[in-house]
Amino acid sequence: MTRQSYDQHLSDLQQELLKMASLVEEAIYRAVQSLANEDVAMAQQVIDGDHLIDQMEIEIEERCLRLIALQQPIARDLRVISTAIRIISHLERMADHARHIAKTTIRMDGQPLIKPLVDIPRMAALAQKMLKDSIDAYVRLDVALAEQIGIDDDAVDALYSQVFRELLTYMMEDPRTIGQATHLIFVGRYLERIADHAQSIAELIIYLATGERRKFN
Repeated sequence: MTRQSYDQHLSDLQQELLKMASLVEEAIYRAVQSLANEDVAMAQQVIDGDHLIDQMEIEIEERCLRLIALQQPIARDLRVISTAIRIISHLERMADHARHIAKTTIRMDGQPLIKPLVDIPRMAALAQKMLKDSIDAYVRLDVALAEQIGIDDDAVDALYSQVFRELLTYMMEDPRTIGQATHLIFVGRYLERIADHAQSIAELIIYLATGERRKFN
């Protein structure tokens, strides 16, 4: 395989990763919308679509392993391929969390919300931004953008703490809210974990761009 052909394979690999990331971002958005609008049909669409993301992870990983096995890539190329494998693993886990949020919508079964959702959609929007920024940083090898994701993660953590405290107060004041409040706390936790995965991708981008292993927080 010529260098030009090999570079095309790496480019194709990147395009598949970008498609997977786009599906994950859409799943996160639709899962939270299904919760906010109590839309069980939309929630079920998120759940049903998760298998496609799982399949993409398998196919991209197999493509990566074939490149390693057949081409015996040099150090730089090996870093590109191994980073891609780790990124798709984080993307798949993000999609799993979106699926869990969608399942929460179904479990709540149309119950009136104990409070308007404010901070959870804010968490979701910020987590989606972190995912988008992490993929943009991957494409451009933008270290500064990757570093910003670490800062954004602190904001998500702060929002989750706020959600947790507020819902705990609801449960203490009215035990009838315990079931739904517990569900919403888990949703906040799922979004916090999505942000953590975006941060982990950002750490991988810094390693890919600089060779430096860095951990935020």
